[in-house]
Amino acid sequence: MYTQGLDSLGKDCLHTPAEDAAALTARFDAKVERDEKIEPKEWMPDAYRRTLVRQISQHAHSEIVGMLPEGNWITRAPTLRRKAVLIAKVQDEGGHGMYLYSAAETLGVSREELVAQLLAGTAKYSSIFNYPTLTWADIGAIGWLVDGAAIMNQIPICRCSYGPYARAMVRICREESFHQRQGFEIMMTLARGTSAQRAMAQDALNRWWWPSVMMFGPSDAQSQHTAQSMRWKIKRFTNDELRQHFIDVTVPQADFLKLTVPDPDLRWDEATQHYRCGEIDWSEFDRVVKGHGPCNRERLEARRSAHEEGRWVREAASAYAAKRRTLAAA
Repeated sequence: MYTQGLDSLGKDCLHTPAEDAAALTARFDAKVERDEKIEPKEWMPDAYRRTLVRQISQHAHSEIVGMLPEGNWITRAPTLRRKAVLIAKVQDEGGHGMYLYSAAETLGVSREELVAQLLAGTAKYSSIFNYPTLTWADIGAIGWLVDGAAIMNQIPICRCSYGPYARAMVRICREESFHQRQGFEIMMTLARGTSAQRAMAQDALNRWWWPSVMMFGPSDAQSQHTAQSMRWKIKRFTNDELRQHFIDVTVPQADFLKLTVPDPDLRWDEATQHYRCGEIDWSEFDRVVKGHGPCNRERLEARRSAHEEGRWVREAASAYAAKRRTLAAA
């Protein structure tokens, strides 16, 4: 999608003498300041390139790993309609991962290298996908809360300074909006159902609320990357700004469902016109990010197993492509 014609870099991307670096940096900074897109063959600072590879690859990994918690419920969906919708959603997530890997490849890193890092456990992905899906209500909570938080984070990326990443996000955000509505509709159906169904919806909200709030990353005071990413316009809002917006939008939705947000300190601040929430347990966030969450090992083992079981497909496709090239050259 994005890698065609990128087998050779533009002349500005080649190593440049030190005396030219200042001029190139000034030109880059001016272009970012004018809100013009940086394209793959243009010169960019090495740190900007590394930051994009880190962010885009983590985003791609999250989409791929994020297929697992919901894919686990495809065969157990309560109706044929629910099953068809969930299959479509999981397929969407796989497609998002492919778009994002392609966007990362425009920065000079191969998809194989990125996937190898994920399988080796050296790459990060969103901590939210290391929690289990215990009931059908969890599928609703993921759509409503997790995809809702993702939309808050991803819509501003449509205005990211790096062209391929921004363009990939346009379609991804449209599809994520569908995912969020699908999840909310599941929660609304359960909340309006039997007492057991309402209890199931409340239990899912209890377990997914805080992990969703933590999805936006560490607080601004603790974030290592936010300030620079904001200057480069890779990010448009800070972690805490996005988190606050998510809480402000989602709490009224929970009220509409007549579900209780599991935060006894949650209150409306009339002065600021924002909700104030309780203290976030950042020790839990750190544990999960470092690989000690409820399902970290299970998620990586599932990806490794799928990668190995699909090896014959990749080899057959490569052999077929080689055969076609040979016939075309004959």
